[in-house]
Amino acid sequence: MPTYGFLSTFPPTRCGLATFTQSLATAIVGSGLGGATIVRVMDGPVDDSEARFGSRLPIAAHLVAGDSSSMSASIRALNACDVAIVQHEYGIFGGTDGDEVIGVLEQLTAPAIVVLHTVLEKPTPNQKRVLERVCELATSVVVMSDRARTTLEATYAVDLRRVQMIPHGVPDPMFSTAEIDGHRIVTWGLIGPGKGIEWGIRALALLGDLDPLPEYVIVGRTHPKVLAHEGEAYRDSLKEIARELGVEAMVTFVDEYLDAAALAEYVTSADVVLLPYDNHDQVTSGVLVEAVAAARPVVATAFPHAVELLTGGAGLVVDHGNPQAIAAALRTVFSGQGRLMSEVATRVSLGTSWTEIAARYDAVAATILASRAA
Repeated sequence: MPTYGFLSTFPPTRCGLATFTQSLATAIVGSGLGGATIVRVMDGPVDDSEARFGSRLPIAAHLVAGDSSSMSASIRALNACDVAIVQHEYGIFGGTDGDEVIGVLEQLTAPAIVVLHTVLEKPTPNQKRVLERVCELATSVVVMSDRARTTLEATYAVDLRRVQMIPHGVPDPMFSTAEIDGHRIVTWGLIGPGKGIEWGIRALALLGDLDPLPEYVIVGRTHPKVLAHEGEAYRDSLKEIARELGVEAMVTFVDEYLDAAALAEYVTSADVVLLPYDNHDQVTSGVLVEAVAAARPVVATAFPHAVELLTGGAGLVVDHGNPQAIAAALRTVFSGQGRLMSEVATRVSLGTSWTEIAARYDAVAATILASRAA
């Protein structure tokens, strides 16, 4: 039974990669596929409160940006494992465009599965260089959408024989049996500029003739990095827009970081999930796959992962920054089409539970280890 070393952000850090890694590692251990050791990526030194953080998964080392001693400790911890699973996102590693991760990968003796969370269609020259070098050093590369693979092929010099698509996992079980019979709109995730929630509020103001009036529930804390640099300016601006448009009573902010069970209650209570993101390049969205897995209709802007996942009928894709288009799509869902979208969503999500996704990563690792043994 192999030991997996995970290089990623990790709770108590609150971000999508931390949640992804915790879910995948927990599924691997819980399914009896292998052991898991965490090398936690940090912006700065561990403080006392984080040192006391308890996890059922051992944290063997902390990789702190710009700290050579933490890099050495992290490399030793990963090399003590049979396989390293490295989450790649430019913003979590130190250096220019996170290029410090290259130094880690160059010194690994353990084979590395690198999971790409961002594949930009128009990278800067250095972003392109970094991603190409990361993929070159990886034993295997995982993307989570077909669009990400297509973008790699079109834009980057990468050996596609080592690239495979494994979808983003979802909690097991996630499916909902709730009827789509109301006007409740839910957006969730860490909040900050770029989430496009202002467009959702402006769309809400165009739905005042509906009976009953729609309710827009926005669930999530402000992203820690946004909070550190800008405070609650974005959330306050959203509240001001709602006041100006006269829809303040129709908007509810749930300013909490919820555990999986509490979040699932909000998600499954939604008649439609709204993802009005401004990002044109997002090839992976955990929120999107969880919404579809919960059998909720989705209205999303045309970021790549939404186009790929919703085109078959699990939701509707609209132009970015267009409240009129969002309002029209919401009306379509509320008109009765939501039930059909829910049925399609259930089919689309088959095979994406974390238990099933963990088995696919384990299969990749088994192939790598068998090849090395041979």
